[in-house]
Formats: sequence, structure tokens, C-alpha cells
Amino acid sequence: MAQQKSSPSGRRRGSDGARRIGSSLAGLARKRVREGTRKAAEASLSRAREIGDGARRALASDGLPIPYISVLRAPKGRASLAKIGRTVRVASYNVHRWAGFNGRGKPDFDLAGKVIGALNADVIALQEVLRPSGREDLLEALAEDLGLHLVFAANRIHKRGELGNAILSRFPMNSVSVLDLFSSRFERRCALAAGFNTGSGVFGVVATHLSLVDRTRHRQVEMLLDHPQWNAGPAVLLGDMNAWRDCKASKSLEKGLHRHNNVEWPATFPSSRPILALDRIYASSAEVVSVRAHDTPAARRASDHLPVIARIRLE
Repeated sequence: MAQQKSSPSGRRRGSDGARRIGSSLAGLARKRVREGTRKAAEASLSRAREIGDGARRALASDGLPIPYISVLRAPKGRASLAKIGRTVRVASYNVHRWAGFNGRGKPDFDLAGKVIGALNADVIALQEVLRPSGREDLLEALAEDLGLHLVFAANRIHKRGELGNAILSRFPMNSVSVLDLFSSRFERRCALAAGFNTGSGVFGVVATHLSLVDRTRHRQVEMLLDHPQWNAGPAVLLGDMNAWRDCKASKSLEKGLHRHNNVEWPATFPSSRPILALDRIYASSAEVVSVRAHDTPAARRASDHLPVIARIRLE
């Protein structure tokens, strides 16, 4: 039986079919990425509505309190490291009010505490820290257990207690201050700053949690970049920047401060399947040598964010 030869039109049809299959697969991949981004954005919007509802309740009752330093303490009976050396390991972690990944369960402070201890960082900034009213202060207990200095700034009163930012450190703090970033009727934000002795000057740490709204977030970044800490010596800015896409706020930060030379930030949100790089670390008069997400099974359950860790070299 004579062998049949494939015709040019047959080869074209086969090539067209392969292209259609390849195009379909690429389209499916793009669809999955868009779906993941959409779900992450919806989660952020849901949190924004929750914050807005809480702010409206506060406005309707006693009004919004101004940010204030609520706790400042040193560990008891432990010798602290006197000064920061040439390099320092810093971390940032949004603990989601200790309520786990979905925020609906009972607070699991022990799990979040294990994640914080596993970071093994010299300085740790925490966001969405809840200090329950009428109960033992578990944040202070954690700091004592880890032998760390603690400062906590409350930026609003949550129905369960104070909600705000904290800094934990192996080193004593020479100075602390809080900057009010309140620039929206529905969100109360602040930046918490601490200064540490380097032996030849001061190393500054500014910890914050920025707005979900682009315009508000940009105003907050402008306020942060005017902070005198950036002219006092080496410093870092770390926290939940909420910049889930390229925006004016992130552009201003990268223009005014230094970032790691990686092409992309490590993804930290949502912790179960990280897509968005919301948690970041910038530096001034210092170098971000390395930065990575702390991705462990415990970290994926303890909060909706993964911690981010960086090694900083002081100039």
C-alpha cells in the first residue's frame, strides 16, 4: 500500500492546532493568576470594610483616640546586648490580631508566638497587634519569655482592646516616638519609631501599617519621608505597606529610600498561597543585604500574612 504524504494544508492545520492549544494553556494560566489576585484583593477589601465599620462605631461613640505609647518595658533579670553591631537582622510581621489565617477563629496567641520566636531576629516589628482589655497582657509575657525589649503604640480602640503596632528588640531602646498618620475618616494609622545605640550613633527603626486606599497611603508615605529619623543616621522602615500593585506610595518609597536589589519583593499575602508582596523593608544610610519571606507551616496558619526578614548592613 502506497505511503500517504502529508499535504502543506495538513501541516498548517496541525501547526494551527498546536498554536491554539498553546494559546489556550497560556490563557488558562493567566486566568488562574487573575483569579488568585482577585481573591487576594477581595480579602483586602473585606478587611478595609471591617476597619471602616469599626472606625464609624468609634466616631459615633467617644471619637477616635490619638495614637499613644501604651507599653514600654525591658525584660526582667536578663542582660541585654548593649549596642547594635555592623549588621542587624530585622523582621516585620502582621499578626492579624492573633486570630489566624481567616481572622474568624479564637485568638491563638501561642501559635503566633512560636512563629515570632522562630524568626530569630534582632528587631521585630508587629502590626495589627491586639492587647485584650481585662486580661493578662500576652504580648508582654511573650517579650519576657523571649528576653526582648518591647514598645507598643495603640492607634485605635478595638472592641476587644487596644489595636496597634509593636517593636520587639534584643537591644535597649534609647528613644521611642509615635507619628500620627491619621489622614482618613475611616482609618486610624500610626508609625512607631525607636532608636538604638550603635556605639558611634543611632540606628533608627520605623514600623508602620499603611492604608488600603491609594491616595491616603501616598499621603502617609509623604508624612513618613519627612520623619527626622532619616537624617539622624542609618535607619529602616518596615511593615505592612499594603501596596498590592505599583502605586505612587511605593514609587515614593523606592525613590526616597533604598530597597534590596532583588527584582521582586517576596510574596507574603495571603499566607496560605502568597501572591502579593505587602510586607516590605526599606533602608536609609544602610544596605538591605538580603530579604525573604518566613514561609513555614506554622506561619501559614498563624496569620493571613507571612513574616518578612532582612539582613541590614549599616554604613
